[in-house]
Amino acid sequence: MFPQFKAHLKANLPFLQKARLLVACSGGMDSVVLAHLAVHAGLNVTLAHCNFHLRGSESDGDEHFVRNFAKKLGIKAEVKSFKTKKFRDQNRGSIQMAARELRYQWFNELLEAKGFEYLLTAHHLDDSLETFLINLSRGTGIDGLSGIPEQNGKVVRPLLDFSQKNIEDYAKRENLQWRVDSSNSDKKYLRNKIRLEIVPKLKELHPAFLENFKRTQIHLQDTQVLVQNHLQEIKSMLFADDGDVIRIAIEPLKELHPIEAYLYGLFKEYGFTQWEDVKGLLNAMSGKEVISKTHRLLKDREYLILSENKNRVEESYPVFNREGLLRFPIKLKLENVKTAEKSDQDTIFLDKKKLNFPLVLRNWRKGDYFYPYGMKGGKKLSKFFKDEKMDVFSKEKQWLLCSNDEIVWVVGRRADERFKVDESTQTIIKITFVA
Repeated sequence: MFPQFKAHLKANLPFLQKARLLVACSGGMDSVVLAHLAVHAGLNVTLAHCNFHLRGSESDGDEHFVRNFAKKLGIKAEVKSFKTKKFRDQNRGSIQMAARELRYQWFNELLEAKGFEYLLTAHHLDDSLETFLINLSRGTGIDGLSGIPEQNGKVVRPLLDFSQKNIEDYAKRENLQWRVDSSNSDKKYLRNKIRLEIVPKLKELHPAFLENFKRTQIHLQDTQVLVQNHLQEIKSMLFADDGDVIRIAIEPLKELHPIEAYLYGLFKEYGFTQWEDVKGLLNAMSGKEVISKTHRLLKDREYLILSENKNRVEESYPVFNREGLLRFPIKLKLENVKTAEKSDQDTIFLDKKKLNFPLVLRNWRKGDYFYPYGMKGGKKLSKFFKDEKMDVFSKEKQWLLCSNDEIVWVVGRRADERFKVDESTQTIIKITFVA
């Protein structure tokens, strides 16, 4: 196996040769073999071991084994202990998910803090088959059937070309020792049940089943690349950046068939899962939206507007005491002037005597109203926004300049009639919005 491993590194992962590498090592056979191969291939590696304290003395025995194994290899070992059950209780979910989250959080901290360039894990071909079967049993698309990727950012899996039998044969030939995790034989876990009961049956069907599966995965991965390339072309045509949101024209989107597949491919990376609701937006009334954990998708007339899902927190800033320059959250300039010109969207002229200082900059609230400049009566701000054809995101980002909580200026859009300069004005204030 060693010559094949070396050849695989040279052909497919040459960037590992001169990099500082972290090897995730549980003490089990797979990670022990990976560490042994990496050291003998001349890679610059450090072991990283997690003690989750889930199996009593067994967990401590694993830690002791990894420390000694690192010494035998002549390399360093990083070890971290976790209060896994406490973390699970605080965050809910399964104990396996808690351990996974803690593990990768620590790995990422090590990569950042100690200058490691990549994390190597010991996933192999049998693991990829198990993942394929798990995803197949749950219902999935091509992503779930394409297997575990060899590289995902800084995580690299150099053993994916090799089977469990390849790894076991190498471990025995090199007289390696390893730890056995007793929980791996517990069939209450789906992956263990698949590994112990289903995979052996599949291998009985055909002596080359695993190799045939490997070729199938390559074909699926190639198909996935083609699909992604096509989706990127569609995105470049339909997705238009507009500040901190993306606008997607609905009519050309509706012409794509099958529309369900396109919606999934175009929007899955933004965390959406309610695909019937997403599809429903195409014919919904303006203002309807679908929210994922990370993003919002809003119907606004002939567009869908995609934005990050940031919880809106009402903000208020005292901004001026008579005069000055405000730079946060927006840039406003206040100055005393002798004459007033006509107010426009970015500049207003006010009667200083009509104002109560400090002026305050705040978000809009339901029920807000003002007296638009040039009009005699009041108007609800929500009606003004509708007339301005502002979408939900634009409304949430709109700032209001207020005096005693009365709106002086819908900043960058319309001043209020009540604070305008008239014949009795003695002192004129000019405020400019510097975009």
